[in-house]
Amino acid sequence: MFLLSQKPSIADHYLAELRDVNCQNDRMRFRRNMERMGELLAYELSKTLTFRTEKVETPLGTAPCRSMLQPIVLATILRAGLPFHQGFLNVFDKADNAFIGAYRGHHINAEEEFTVEMDYITSPDLTGKILVMIDPMLATGRSMEKVYHALLRFGIPSQTHIASVIASPEGVQYLQKRIPQCRLWLGAVDEKLNEQYYIVPGLGDAGDLAYGEK
Repeated sequence: MFLLSQKPSIADHYLAELRDVNCQNDRMRFRRNMERMGELLAYELSKTLTFRTEKVETPLGTAPCRSMLQPIVLATILRAGLPFHQGFLNVFDKADNAFIGAYRGHHINAEEEFTVEMDYITSPDLTGKILVMIDPMLATGRSMEKVYHALLRFGIPSQTHIASVIASPEGVQYLQKRIPQCRLWLGAVDEKLNEQYYIVPGLGDAGDLAYGEK
């Protein structure tokens, strides 16, 4: 697991603005800060990938350069994931993209447990590619697990990564147990989940803050 907040950086400033109720009225700033967090995490993830060395012609000669070896697929969960996804796409600008409509469904018992509904999925072939699943909030981890298994029908990726801006300890533990082959890329891990399975202190509903209330 990689945790961006382990060391002080400009990411702390972006994350503070994302959380701050006094900044959240500015939807454009919220979306841009989500995008920035995606760019920073994508850059860190890129350090683990495989590159090939090749010669590039310049106006004055040739230079040895590195270029990425394996194709990437960026898979985002709609709609909250779109600004965060754009940050990854700014960095991995040749990546293919997958989109999934997944959301919390009806409660199924008195303990407030809920189902995970998924009504839309589109993806290119994932066989042998690097899959990066993108969702700004990792709460219970159940949606991400369901999305992961749904995506496998498009092929088995060579690597799988999960990226979130804020995660709960419960969600991290759930995914590490259920999808142990995945690597997590996180901005911060917060205190806990509350009784309604929302991250505390978190930042609220990322989709509503980015695009308006449903």
